[in-house]
Amino acid sequence: MYQQMIFVNLAMNDVDAAKKFFSELGYTINPQFTTDDCACVVISDTIVAMLLSRQRYADFTKKEIADSTKTSEVLLCLSAESREKVDELVDKAIAAGGTASGQTQDHGFMYGRAFDDPDGHTWEVMWMDPAAVQS
Repeated sequence: MYQQMIFVNLAMNDVDAAKKFFSELGYTINPQFTTDDCACVVISDTIVAMLLSRQRYADFTKKEIADSTKTSEVLLCLSAESREKVDELVDKAIAAGGTASGQTQDHGFMYGRAFDDPDGHTWEVMWMDPAAVQS
């Protein structure tokens, strides 16, 4: 069965630093689609982050590229399998050079925290109790 994927493209100031940061979070860099100005970060079977130098990113848009340290261009949210996994990933991100972003959200059935990567992109990490989801 076909599974739709998402490829998130982000402008980075330093692709090598970005590769190091995301590797320290436990993600794989796919060398087949990684060059000096682009890193392909495999987050899951259906989520890939393409970390592009600002020059390479400009090849895909005529719009001004946001300075993600000053402007929010997107909020990325990853699911986690437990509250502990939320804390584990956000703590790894902070230890690897990211910064905590916003306040911890604890609603009992839903728990989340967020971090900014070294380029200022905000990544939320959220757990939700499956029993709380109505089908």
